[in-house]
Amino acid sequence: MAKSLKEVSDMMQQIDFCMLVSRAKDGSLAGRPMSNNHQVEYEGTSYYFTSDDTRMTDDIGRDASIGLTYRTPTGPDGRPGTFIHVEAEAKLIRDKEVFKEHWVEDLERWFKQGVDTTGLVLIEASAKRIHYWAGEDEGEVKLPD
Repeated sequence: MAKSLKEVSDMMQQIDFCMLVSRAKDGSLAGRPMSNNHQVEYEGTSYYFTSDDTRMTDDIGRDASIGLTYRTPTGPDGRPGTFIHVEAEAKLIRDKEVFKEHWVEDLERWFKQGVDTTGLVLIEASAKRIHYWAGEDEGEVKLPD
């Protein structure tokens, strides 16, 4: 039986980092680790802070289609965790008021001036499709319209 979006969200609560994959100018795929800032009450949209001068923002500016891949930790019995892949549409946000809604103190490690950091960008990733693999259980989450 297919898992609900709420069930997938519950699995994701263990995960902070994912791999965000975008399409580079030459058509190749480029991936990098990104933190969801522990905002995992997931309803299909996730947020990631970055700098405006990165290849990733250039990639998303050209092609908003991205992939996000998550993995829960290995279980106590040594079995692999759950794998989750989200196909999403990305949007680059440069609004400090929106930054404040998603800011957590840990981000100051990378962005010393907080939401006032020059060139700060927030990536909003809106899910289009979600697939998961948990041992023998695999499926696609149906997103609400």
